[in-house]
Amino acid sequence: GWTGGNPHDYDREHCVDLVQLTAFLHTTQPEPAESLGLSEDGPTRRKFLTRLQGEITKRGTIDVLRHGIKHGAHELDLFYGTPSKENQKAVALFEANRFSVTRQLRYSRSETQNALDVGLFINGLPVFTFELKNSLTKQTVDDAVWQYKKDRDPREKLFAFARCLAHFAVDENEVRFCTHLTPASRFLPFNRGWNDGAGNPPNPDGLKTDYLWREVLTRKSLTNIIENYAQVVTEKNPKTGRKNKKL
Repeated sequence: GWTGGNPHDYDREHCVDLVQLTAFLHTTQPEPAESLGLSEDGPTRRKFLTRLQGEITKRGTIDVLRHGIKHGAHELDLFYGTPSKENQKAVALFEANRFSVTRQLRYSRSETQNALDVGLFINGLPVFTFELKNSLTKQTVDDAVWQYKKDRDPREKLFAFARCLAHFAVDENEVRFCTHLTPASRFLPFNRGWNDGAGNPPNPDGLKTDYLWREVLTRKSLTNIIENYAQVVTEKNPKTGRKNKKL
């Protein structure tokens, strides 16, 4: 399952949950982790975090999770994939992956200290963000989309291309998402469909959008997405010749 993250553990400059990242590295790779100086702020830690930040900016979070990074003399893994059951060491490393959820994630480096409703992290690296709405506040998924497009600065590092896999707008009835946040972003439906149409079927056991949490955002499902599906592709515009990257 997921563990609870603390918004105070989020390093806004480097876009990582320091506590989750530190715990993962010390558990899985104690020797190199010790050399990174993660337990206290200083030049050693900042050098590593700057390196990690640079690799994510260049390659994207998915590639860093899949292939790790090289820092100094060390090859560091940032995620352990599905193991064979016979390999007990690989099983233990896979179980050491830290999936965490942080509520009221204060992501902004500006004085506004803007916060997202929820951020999901894998081993301290952000992978999904959420704006959640409900009928109690008389707000819908449309309000969540508006908030992303009008009230979230796309220049923030957290919203940079390929840093998060997706940004979700969610209410009790619908889910929408985009993979790269800009003022012109299109939020696409992420619904099951109902009676050959849009939306979601009734759920006798809860909200119509429960499937997002119970089926999509599980350790098993996300591991499968990271290993097999999510990727950055480069498309060339036949008219202009310009290349664009998409997630």
